[in-house]
Amino acid sequence: MLRRLWPFYLGWIALCTTLFIVLGGAEDPARPEGRILSIDAGYRAQEIARAQGLRGYEVVHVARARAGEGGREDRWVVLLDRVRHTELKEAVVIELNAATGTPIKIRKCPVP
Repeated sequence: MLRRLWPFYLGWIALCTTLFIVLGGAEDPARPEGRILSIDAGYRAQEIARAQGLRGYEVVHVARARAGEGGREDRWVVLLDRVRHTELKEAVVIELNAATGTPIKIRKCPVP
């Protein structure tokens, strides 16, 4: 049975190789041009927090908010909490411009 299917395996490998080469330079739809990546937004928010004197914080979550979703521009909303996690009692939210990474707003989360 396996001996009869080898042309299909060979064809599949050839098709995958061809698609890999042809689509190698294509734009990734999950990462449109003109927007910083979420991981970069997290690093940037940590740098901003340190510059504001908020040491010992780490990124807990990064979410993208489009224009009109609580703001006028596309932005990254980054949630940071102390390294010894405080159940978000000492959390900080930093909003960054999605295109440039410049801070829009920095706020402490209200204690639940």
